[in-house]
Amino acid sequence: MSDSLERLYQAVIAAKDLDPAMSRTARLFQRGPARMAKKLAEEAIEVVIDAVNGKADAVVRESADLLYNLTVLWAAAGVKPEDVWREMARRERLLGIAEKLPKSPVKLTKPAVEPAVRRRIVALERGLRKRP
Repeated sequence: MSDSLERLYQAVIAAKDLDPAMSRTARLFQRGPARMAKKLAEEAIEVVIDAVNGKADAVVRESADLLYNLTVLWAAAGVKPEDVWREMARRERLLGIAEKLPKSPVKLTKPAVEPAVRRRIVALERGLRKRP
């Protein structure tokens, strides 16, 4: 997978200075990081909606869009895929590959006294629809 994202990253870098009228990537770079972030958020929401609604084929398509937009934002921020892989390797050493690193370093050294209570996401429980 990292090879595919690396190729995507290189293609994004190559396309960023093309004619914005002909290249979606160049258009995103022209519009700036705020627009890039908005597109990334939109794609993430679409992935969530399709997953909640059990549409695996749509999750695949929207995930590809999500990764594209994430890669564009990485390039704009000066982040390279290897920077992300390095951080993932660091986290794996600390907690294992399937765990998200806690925001607070205290959580790494002190066991929780009681399990964290997660807030329910009501909108997801009711089912969501994508905008037409």
